[in-house]
Amino acid sequence: MKVLITTSSFGKNNTEPLELMKNNGLEYIINPFGRKLTEEELIDLINEHKPEYLIAGTEKITSKALDIMKPYVKMISRCGVGMDGIDLEYAKKINLPITNTPDAPTMPVAELTLGVILNLLRKISFADKSIRNGEFEKPMGSLLNKKTIGLIGCGRIATHLAKLLQPFECEIIGFDPYISTHNLISLKSFDEVIKNADIVSLHIPYTPENKYIINIDVLKKMKKNALLLNISRGGLVNENDLIYALENNIINGAGIDCFEQEPYKGELINFNNVLLTSHIGSYASEARLKQELDSIKNILEVL
Repeated sequence: MKVLITTSSFGKNNTEPLELMKNNGLEYIINPFGRKLTEEELIDLINEHKPEYLIAGTEKITSKALDIMKPYVKMISRCGVGMDGIDLEYAKKINLPITNTPDAPTMPVAELTLGVILNLLRKISFADKSIRNGEFEKPMGSLLNKKTIGLIGCGRIATHLAKLLQPFECEIIGFDPYISTHNLISLKSFDEVIKNADIVSLHIPYTPENKYIINIDVLKKMKKNALLLNISRGGLVNENDLIYALENNIINGAGIDCFEQEPYKGELINFNNVLLTSHIGSYASEARLKQELDSIKNILEVL
């Protein structure tokens, strides 16, 4: 059985996932480019290797690519949570099963979100940059204690983040149209969360309905001293609107881990009140290992 692994960092930090495949008679082909694949590169690899299984990363898997793999691939096992890169409607049409690994990223994404919040409030990385530039500025920060945290989406990651925030005595409010109660988060309307939160953090998937859920109209409703965090998916925030809001002091700052175009080279790099990270939400070694193992176990369960 051949498994094509398209996610770019698979097995790099720990060889246990590769050994698990070997021990179960799975022949694997690793992404030869070491980066996110283009559609044509994915199609070329499918045509070349004709795999029975695909362990996918964040690359786009279009109907064209699905059509090419249809004669060979029996299942796609997404190494990660987000499914927005896959044409799910077409996959369903051709009866191609798709799984993901929703549990592995929960803790690392929640912990990164907390880290970004603390960094922005206390201006940690900005003070570090000052020293490295030969200066010794002492930027005045703010406490996380007793802040109102607004969570857009109240699933696994938001729930774990709410647990991490408990020692800080924060008021935690959230919006999620798919649930009616939550034991850690006080559920509100979308507008109530946006207007009342000191920190707004996104924890929702990218869907056509969620595209630009944060735009200039929403940003104008936020508190002037509020922070916006997107440690979820690119395309949820209209980046041009965010730039305008920052230029005009509509909000106080932002922490962004994922972008519409990656690698990111846009104007957000020019703002000292913005913390940018390179889509590293799930990049904790322990979580990455679990994510990779879970993606293989999903295949083994089918076998």
